[in-house]
Amino acid sequence: AQTGTMSLERCQSEWTEIEEEYQQLQETHKVYRQKLEELTNLQAICSSAISKQRKGLKDLKNSLQKCTKTCNEKETEVINDLKVQIKEKQNVFFDMESYLPKKNGLYLNLVLGNVNVTLLSNQAKFAYKDEYEKFKLYMTIILMFGAVTCLFLFNYRCHVHRVTDEIFNFLLVWYYCTLTIRESILMSNGSRIKGWWVSHHYVSTFLSGVMLTWPEGPMYQMFRSQFLAFSIYQSCVQFLQYYYQSGCLYRLRALGERNQLDLTVEGFQSWMWRGLTFLLPFLFFGHFWQLYNAVTLFKLSSRDDCKEWQVFMLALTFLVLFLGNFLTTLKVVHQKLQKNKKKVKNN
Repeated sequence: AQTGTMSLERCQSEWTEIEEEYQQLQETHKVYRQKLEELTNLQAICSSAISKQRKGLKDLKNSLQKCTKTCNEKETEVINDLKVQIKEKQNVFFDMESYLPKKNGLYLNLVLGNVNVTLLSNQAKFAYKDEYEKFKLYMTIILMFGAVTCLFLFNYRCHVHRVTDEIFNFLLVWYYCTLTIRESILMSNGSRIKGWWVSHHYVSTFLSGVMLTWPEGPMYQMFRSQFLAFSIYQSCVQFLQYYYQSGCLYRLRALGERNQLDLTVEGFQSWMWRGLTFLLPFLFFGHFWQLYNAVTLFKLSSRDDCKEWQVFMLALTFLVLFLGNFLTTLKVVHQKLQKNKKKVKNN
């Protein structure tokens, strides 16, 4: 009986302790709710102020444009200086907005609905970015082994290789779809992914989807090995790019020359000039392989026994990928060479 009494007293003591902690938790949660409301109000004030500033700067820019036509040389210098400052402010607004809730773009709205995807702390942003980079790396390795398996292990068994090909193509569709969603979220949080390298993954998603729907037949068999070999090469190049780009980005971030949310890409950008030019031959070879794929598919589509619409559609898509990748890379190289020439002249 005495043991039972001691046990009950211990339980009552524990309950009292839990009750005290519960009261403290309620107070803390109440303060949290108040701070959250204050934060929401501050976010609304900041968003409104940024919109107002943007409108004011836009009107000022238009007024300066009109003044340029009638002003002298000294006034032109003042106008150009103001334009530079306006551009700097717009970049600051972009950084500010990466910490504020905002409306999703059309794509994220279609996929996720009107959900706030803004991550408020730097720690959360960097964690999501690192997860994105790891996802790309792991999937690149999986896709490379998938393509090797389809090409070398199931090449001569028609009924088996069709199943493995479908799985591989489905993986490609899922991978590129997921990449586009994650990239859109990162862009909402301040990552500066621009131009063609954003569109590139949408085009790749479409291409993978068409490959998935291409039925078994002579045309498919004629292109299958070429496509799988291209997929293996592309995965190898992407792995090389990830390995060297991540190291380069780490050094540039440490020097304060790159944004913490900058990402590795499947192409070539101006910041890669120092130390990564050796990748250019591999990239250009991959681009011309895309052109070769397009030419092969155009030839297949012109044959009398070609009945599948996928052949011509894939030819067009590979051509778009080649033009986008090749011209964008060429533009970056050209701009960098021009800048280097100017530096040499100035020195």
